[in-house]
Amino acid sequence: MKISLIAHDRKKNDLIQFVTAYKQIFAQHELYATGTTGLKIMEATGLNIHRFQSGPLGGDQEIGALIAKNEMDVIFFFRDPLTAQPHEPDVTALVRLCDVYAIPLATNMGTAEILVQGIRRGDMHWREIIHEQTKKDEENL
Repeated sequence: MKISLIAHDRKKNDLIQFVTAYKQIFAQHELYATGTTGLKIMEATGLNIHRFQSGPLGGDQEIGALIAKNEMDVIFFFRDPLTAQPHEPDVTALVRLCDVYAIPLATNMGTAEILVQGIRRGDMHWREIIHEQTKKDEENL
């Protein structure tokens, strides 16, 4: 499963603590992250993470492109709702793409806890079915 990890500046420590707590689960999947967030998580956990640009420099959009191509399965995006973000349109677009393509999105610790437990239990197998259907659709083009 492909999982993206994103956090606004004031939420980076929360995401680092979360990934550290569930390191064994995250280690079983392909991890992607925006630049600074990915670096900090890698330093704290030793996990292998593909890093994109930082969010304000286009990292959110790079992850959004993977969502639009059905190449991302889950997003953990710890947002800071109390601080204005200079790239807010990119954030809004990413959230919109998750809704359009039915990608599970956790924007806070409470939802993240539920989502990571679902991943642990194997509740995300429906994403594999979607991947298989996408491959069949591409072959028929």
